[in-house]
Amino acid sequence: MVFLKNGQHLPVKWLVLLAGWWVFAEACMRMRISDGAASSKFSTAKVALHTANLQVNHSNLHYAKAGVDSLPTLFFVHGSPGSWNAFMQYMLDSDLLKRFRIVSVDRPGFGYSNFGKAQSLAGNASSLLAVVLHEKNGKPVHLIGHSIGGPVVVKMAQQAPELFSSVTVLAGSISPFSEPREQWRGIVKSSVFRWLLPGAFRPSNDEIWEFKRELFLLDSGYQQLKMPVTFIHGDKDPFVSVENADYGMQKLTFNTGARKIIIPGANHFIPWQQYDLIKAHLIKL
Repeated sequence: MVFLKNGQHLPVKWLVLLAGWWVFAEACMRMRISDGAASSKFSTAKVALHTANLQVNHSNLHYAKAGVDSLPTLFFVHGSPGSWNAFMQYMLDSDLLKRFRIVSVDRPGFGYSNFGKAQSLAGNASSLLAVVLHEKNGKPVHLIGHSIGGPVVVKMAQQAPELFSSVTVLAGSISPFSEPREQWRGIVKSSVFRWLLPGAFRPSNDEIWEFKRELFLLDSGYQQLKMPVTFIHGDKDPFVSVENADYGMQKLTFNTGARKIIIPGANHFIPWQQYDLIKAHLIKL
């Protein structure tokens, strides 16, 4: 029996519910797919899938790859929470596979990349750059990042601009001035309530709270982005303001290859709900 300060006790049924929720939070909603299940799906579609683990700074980075190794690469980076299979539809697309090798990663703290242990924005970029270098084949590499994956691909391109032929930011949260304050995230991160968050939402809350401050660190590196950069955003995005696309364009006024595509009526989930538009953009890269 757990007693409260006023001498009352917490009913057993509530303890059972809390315990049940904790088990659910630990075991469920990890938003990932096993390599075996993924291989089965790709095999059914007659597409070869290669999954791998790379040790980077004593941490495990898990990623998946489809397509011919001699082709240019589309390198996908998911949002928060998420995992590599967020872009499975693209990796199964025969039109894209004729033109590209496609790599999609589990970012640090998600999927099978040290699940639960989120990293900083700079840590994400450095870790994923290791995958890019490991899979380097001498062909162009195109970065695509969704949501919080947006600032990650921007940071990657800032750190190693020579590696990338283009950057595409899908509904990316790159502006520190357009981020909602969400002070509750800091409270949850540093309290017992953190352990009540289910599955992937725990590292998600951890990294979002840190990223909000780290976005300011991107501002000093935009001059490195001389490759084509495209911002694609829905004007009805309830999570990441469309102002982020304008912010990116303001930072890249010197870059004649920078452009934005604003989709009327579209929300935050454009990689899946606006698939044809984004696929058309990728094919033109």
